[in-house]
Amino acid sequence: MQKVSVRSVQDHQPVTMQVYSRRDLEGMHDFLERLEPDMALKILTCLDDSADLVRASAVSRYWQKVVVSNGLCKQLCMRTFPQLGSITRVVEPSHDNLGKSEHRAYASLFRAITAFPLTFCIADPVSASSTGYPKDSIKNTICRGSYFKTICRGSYWLSRGSDDPDAPETLIYNLSANFCVVTEINLHLRKGWSGYPIYSSRFVRFRMGHPKSWKDLNYDFIKAQECADDKFIWTYMSPVFPVAQENLLQKFRLPAPVVCIGGYLQIELLGRVSKSSDDKYYICVAQVEAIGRTLSPLFSVAFSESSDDVHLKYDAEEFGYILSTCGSISGVQLQH
Repeated sequence: MQKVSVRSVQDHQPVTMQVYSRRDLEGMHDFLERLEPDMALKILTCLDDSADLVRASAVSRYWQKVVVSNGLCKQLCMRTFPQLGSITRVVEPSHDNLGKSEHRAYASLFRAITAFPLTFCIADPVSASSTGYPKDSIKNTICRGSYFKTICRGSYWLSRGSDDPDAPETLIYNLSANFCVVTEINLHLRKGWSGYPIYSSRFVRFRMGHPKSWKDLNYDFIKAQECADDKFIWTYMSPVFPVAQENLLQKFRLPAPVVCIGGYLQIELLGRVSKSSDDKYYICVAQVEAIGRTLSPLFSVAFSESSDDVHLKYDAEEFGYILSTCGSISGVQLQH
């Protein structure tokens, strides 16, 4: 060890620093290695960011062994995003070592889930439980931004009328990727016709999941005006949110970000408020938005036909390329 004098960046005053040689470092004891294995594991498990776990694994071979062999990045992902528990295998074409592949994949996945930019996640409508008239299709609900204001102002989805004020309705959408994170869902409930009240639901609830069989989705449920609710396995269900009886875009922020494995969203509209001139209750939705983070093409999931096996596919080379070109993925600017 030798002492070196340098000047402080802040006040330019002399500061003495201790510089250790490789021989000095080799002679030092690793405090973590001197602990019982369970205690060392418990200490590293307290880290709550995959970036910290990656840094810890670079300290020494022993630290790396504790982090990688115990799958601490995977454990962190599972604790923070329990929906990931359905993943049975990680596939990384550029890496053969399963342990290190899982470590790299889950470390990168945690970073992507928490730091990728927010964007609109709905791609296409799939089905509505009912439709009042063919022109009042669920397709009308996914306009947004300036296009919604200029083209879709008079467009909406309208349910069939019901004598039962408790009759629910459901809308199903395909998200922009089969593996994404949803943080917020926005709805604009409105009047069906000028001079009539707002046809709102009393409450709303959200579900996310995947098809029971991908072959079932070759059918055009919208054209046939059929409901597709029984074609899906819903792996997440939100709390029930109250809906304001107002003609505006209402934002429903989920209690925690939800990882949607499979790429489908169901909006369940519970209860009805207003009657029309035919003395029936209706629900009318002008606009639907899902805000979140699309994880493809860096990550995707593949299902077996029975949906028992879910493989997480990770493109490490593409992830590294994005980091090298962008420098950071921590922006949260909403991408249109």
